[in-house]
Amino acid sequence: MKQTSGEKTAATWRSSFRVNLIWTLGIPLFFLFTMEWIHRGTLLSDFWTTRFFPHFFGFFWGWVFLVFLYVIISQFTGKHWIATALLGILTSAAGIVTYYKLEMRGEPLLPWDFSQIGDLAGVAGHIELQIQPSMIIVGLLVLLLTFFAGQLRLPYGDGKRAWQWRLAFSGAGIFLSFLLVFGVWMQTTICQFFGIYEDMWMQDRYYKNYGIITGFFTNLRVLDIEKPEDYSEETITELVERTKANKEQNDSAVYKESYAVSTENPEQKPNIIYVMNESFWDVSRLEGVVFDRELTPNLHALMEEAAYGRCYSPSFGGGTCDVEFEALTGFSLEHPPAGSKPYQQYVTKEMFSTPQYLKSQGYETIAIHGYYRKFWSRNTAYPNLGIDTFIAAEDFSNPERRRGFISDSQMTQRIIEEYEKHEDESNSPFFVHAVTMQNHTTYDSSRYPESELVKVLEDPGFTDKTVSQLQDFATGVYEADKALGELVEYFRQVDEPTIIVFWGDHYNPLGSGYEVFEKTGYIEEGDTTSPNLRQTDLLIWSNYYSESLDLGTIAAYEISPVTMDLYGLEKPTWYDFLIQELAVMRARTRGITVEPDGTFSEEMTEEQMQWYNDHWLLQYDYMFGEPYQEDYVEHSD
Repeated sequence: MKQTSGEKTAATWRSSFRVNLIWTLGIPLFFLFTMEWIHRGTLLSDFWTTRFFPHFFGFFWGWVFLVFLYVIISQFTGKHWIATALLGILTSAAGIVTYYKLEMRGEPLLPWDFSQIGDLAGVAGHIELQIQPSMIIVGLLVLLLTFFAGQLRLPYGDGKRAWQWRLAFSGAGIFLSFLLVFGVWMQTTICQFFGIYEDMWMQDRYYKNYGIITGFFTNLRVLDIEKPEDYSEETITELVERTKANKEQNDSAVYKESYAVSTENPEQKPNIIYVMNESFWDVSRLEGVVFDRELTPNLHALMEEAAYGRCYSPSFGGGTCDVEFEALTGFSLEHPPAGSKPYQQYVTKEMFSTPQYLKSQGYETIAIHGYYRKFWSRNTAYPNLGIDTFIAAEDFSNPERRRGFISDSQMTQRIIEEYEKHEDESNSPFFVHAVTMQNHTTYDSSRYPESELVKVLEDPGFTDKTVSQLQDFATGVYEADKALGELVEYFRQVDEPTIIVFWGDHYNPLGSGYEVFEKTGYIEEGDTTSPNLRQTDLLIWSNYYSESLDLGTIAAYEISPVTMDLYGLEKPTWYDFLIQELAVMRARTRGITVEPDGTFSEEMTEEQMQWYNDHWLLQYDYMFGEPYQEDYVEHSD
C-alpha cells in the first residue's frame, strides 16, 4: 500500500526522533566512560566487578546528569555538534584534572577547587604534567564524534514551533538537573537509598567507587558545615572546665624528659621561630638508594640536642596552607570537608591561633613567605590569625633564587635580618612563622648546575627520568638542611632565649606516580594512602636546653601545643586540651589514627572517638560557633 506524503513525513520524523534520542542518550554514556577512563587510567581490571556494578547508581545518576546537560545545550543551541563538543570537553577536562590532582596531591576534583584557580595558576609554570595516551585518544574521539554530530538535525526543523519545542526541552533539562542535584545528591537519605554512602575522608576511593560526577556533586553537601549534635553553651563550658580540672589534677608535661619537667622556673617568653620547609623530609630513609653525600647532617646532629620526631601531615603533593593552618591553630582538618582550604573559606574573620595568642602575651608577630602574598589568600588570612607583619616575595630585593624560587638560605638570612631589626627597635619577644619555597614540585635535575647536584649512586632500578627528579629533590633537601644549620648556628650565639621549630609540610610524588616509594619498599605497591607518605621530619630546638628527646609522630595540629608543653610555656586552655588528648591518640588525620605507641589504625576506640568529638566541639565553637567560651583560648590560669 502506497504511503501518503503525510505518512512519509511522520515516518521520517519518527526515524529522525529515534536517531536523536539514541544520540542524546548514547553520547553522554560514552563520555561518562571516557571521563572515568582518563581518571583511572583503565576501565579493565576490577572496575566492573568492584566499582561499577556494586555502586551502579553512582554512575547511573552521573549518566542521567550528563543526559540533562546534553539536552540543555543541544536544545538551546539547536546544534548536536556544539553539545557533543562541549560535553566531550567538559567530561575530558574533569577526568584530566582529577587524574592529575590524584597524582600530585592524592585527592580528586572537588567543588571548592574553583575558588583556588588563581593560586593554582600561580605555580602552574613550575609543574610538568605528563600527557597520558587515554587523553590523546579521547581528544581524537571527541573530534570525530563532533564531526558526525554535525550531520544530525533536530527532528522538528527550524520554524517557530521548533523554538517552542527547544525552549520546552531545555527548560525541562534545567529543571531536572536541579532536581537531581538538590533532590538526590544533596539528600543523604536519598543517596543512601540508592546505595551511595559518604566516604569524604578517602576522596580518592570515594570517586573510584561512585564516579567523578556523583563524587563531585555529593561533596557540595558538605560545603555547609553542620553544627555538631551536642553543641551548646553548657557542653562547651563543661569541656573547658574539665580540661582545667584535668590540668590541676595532673599538672605535668606529657614528655617526662622535657625542659619543663627538668626546670623549676621555665623561661616564659622566649623568641619563637617556626620554619615550615617546602616538601622537606629525610629522603635518605629510602632503602636501596645511595647518594653521593649525607643529605641531612645538620638535622641528624641537632637530634642529639633537641626534641625531634615526625609531623603527621594532612597534605600530600600540595596544600601547604592546610599544614600551616593546623600548626598555627591546633584545629584539625579532619573535621571540615576534605580538600577545603581554611585560609580561603573560613579564616575570614579574626580567629584563634598561636600568633594571636602570643600577640596577647606581648609578642611581635611576623610571617615570611618565599612566594607572593596573595597565594592561598595569605594576605587576608594572616592578619586574622594575629600576624602583624607579612613579608612576601614582593618584599625581597634581588633575592638569591634556586630552581626559580627564593632560596632557603635567603629565607634564613631574612629571618635573621628581621630579628636584628626587631632587637634594635623593641623589647618585646619575637615570633616568626616562615614558609619556604625552594624545593617546590615538580622536579628535574636540570634545575641545578651539574656541579652542585646531589648524585644518586645506586638505586633499585629507577628510570633515568625518576633518577633525575630524585636528584633534584635530594639537592633541595640538602640545601634546606644547610639553611637550617645556618639558622641554628646564628641563634646559638644569641643571648636571648630562642626556640626554633622546623618541619616539612608534605611529601610529593617522585618519578612516575609513586615509583620511588614503591620500588624502595617505602610503601606497598598501590598503597597511596600509606602513613609513610604523611610523616615529615620535625625538630624543636632551643639555645637554652640541649637534651635529646624523641617525640614520636604527632599531628601537625599538635606542633604548637607540644612546643609550649616541652618548654613549660603558659598555654591557652585549648592547647591544654590538645596535650591531654596525646595520651589517647597522637593524631587523627585523613582517616588514620596515630596511636600513642606510634602504630596506625583506620579505626578509633570509644575513648578516642569521644576525644575526637570533643575536639570538634571546641574547634567548631571557635571557628563557626558563637563562640560560647572565648576564654578557653586565653591563658588557663
